[in-house]
Amino acid sequence: MAFATKNITIELLRSNTGLVAGASKIFNIPTIVTTVAAKSFSGPVFPEVTDFYPQATSNFLDRTTMNSWEDANVYKAIGAKGKKTIVLGGLWTSVCIVGPALSAINDGYTVYFITDACGDVSKEAHDQAVTRMVQAGAHPITSMQYLLELQRDWARSETYKATTDLVKKYGGAYGIGIQYAQEMMKH
Repeated sequence: MAFATKNITIELLRSNTGLVAGASKIFNIPTIVTTVAAKSFSGPVFPEVTDFYPQATSNFLDRTTMNSWEDANVYKAIGAKGKKTIVLGGLWTSVCIVGPALSAINDGYTVYFITDACGDVSKEAHDQAVTRMVQAGAHPITSMQYLLELQRDWARSETYKATTDLVKKYGGAYGIGIQYAQEMMKH
C-alpha cells in the first residue's frame, strides 16, 4: 500500500517505521503486526519491521477488515496484552489508523499514533485523519519522540547502545550527528 503514499516520502516512512519497530523491540513493548490481505492486495510488510519482528516468529495477523479493531483475532490479541494504552502506525492514516484509533478510544483505551510512521494517499487525507483522531482524544507523536520517550535518560546504560545504534541506522541527520560525536570525539 506504500506505493500510493503521498504525504511522506517512502524512504522517510520506512526509516521512521524502522525507528518504531526497533524501539518497540529494544524496550520490550508488546507489539502486534497486522496486514490486510497481504498476499492478494496490500503486499508485504516493510523489511524495517520484519528485521525486528520476523514473520515466521511474530505471528502476523492478516485481516480483511480495514479497521483492525473489527477483526476478531486482532481484537483478541490486543486484549490479551492486558494494556490500556495503544500506539498505532501504518498505512493508510485515514483508513487503517483512524478506524482502530476511534474504536480503541470508544473502548476506553488511551491512544497514541505516530504521525510520521503513517502514510496516506495525500497530505490532506493524512492531515484530516490526524485532526479527526486528535478531536476524538488520541495523542499524536513522532517516531523519534516515541523512541526517546522510551529511553528517557541517556544514563540508562542497558538500552543506551541499542538506542543510539538504532538512531544511527534510521535517525537521518540526528543519527549522523551521533555517529560523528562517537567517532570524532570518542564519546
